[in-house]
Amino acid sequence: MKSAQINKYGSSEVIEINQSTSEPTVSSGKVLVIIKAAGINPADWKIREGGLQQLVSLQFPSTLGVDFSGVIKQIGEGISPSDFKQGDEVYGQAGVINGGSGAFAEMALANTESIANKPKRLSHAEAAGLPLVGVSAWQALVENIGLSKGQKILIHGGAGGIGSIAIQLAKYLGADVATTVSINDKQFVQELGADQVIDYKTQTFEDLLHDYDAVFDTVGDETYRRSFKVIKKGGVIVSMLDQPDSELMNQYGVKAIFQFTQADRERLTKLAQWVDENNIRVNVEKTFLLDEAGDALDYQKDVHPRGKVVLAM
Repeated sequence: MKSAQINKYGSSEVIEINQSTSEPTVSSGKVLVIIKAAGINPADWKIREGGLQQLVSLQFPSTLGVDFSGVIKQIGEGISPSDFKQGDEVYGQAGVINGGSGAFAEMALANTESIANKPKRLSHAEAAGLPLVGVSAWQALVENIGLSKGQKILIHGGAGGIGSIAIQLAKYLGADVATTVSINDKQFVQELGADQVIDYKTQTFEDLLHDYDAVFDTVGDETYRRSFKVIKKGGVIVSMLDQPDSELMNQYGVKAIFQFTQADRERLTKLAQWVDENNIRVNVEKTFLLDEAGDALDYQKDVHPRGKVVLAM
């Protein structure tokens, strides 16, 4: 089978398309999946470059890729047919970090705790783009913030993969949504439901927004620190990138949370049900072939796509 692998850390030239990768052997608690599409996330190029070695210790050669959508080919021991069976369409994570064999391949092993039944309304390409970004939005807004009807939330990076799902989820929860984007993405995020759109290049969000209940930060650094100014006392900020700053927390009376997303079966199942029931949009901006995995990672890194980038098998 074919896979996109690396034998050392580096930029896109270290990616090799292995035409004769061994088919993974199914073990207890795992399934072998025919991959239909794999989603690209910033973590993928960071893993390739060696930037996440503290979290992910790779053994070379290593197949890249985490998010996927596909069809179960084979079931390992100890898996109940009521959970998964051969032929089921599933989505989730099959990265080495999740106990899988890597999603940038024609077939991959996946841990059953890291997958769920695919949203029926979505294509495989759309579903492959959903696991990390969808669970990130769900974990932040539902679990960490507890966002409710009538509250106000600022979502940074609203046109990106996480932000575009978070806007739709916040509107579903009944919140008033402001978001920061570039001017080219204004119409896109308005169609997703954003009530107030701020061009981060020409406007200063902390001058325009006040007394917000929550901020969901997918940008980090200076944007994260400035965000404390818009949150009212007792509010909360969740960041995907920055650790809580106790000085800012005390100064503004705000709760700060660093979120490490965990796309487990329970969250993936809830996410799929919500997507199907509410016709949620997963915007796939560009699709690459597996042979173009290096170009796909560079596109994700350099272009800051609207929504998602996906590999089709």
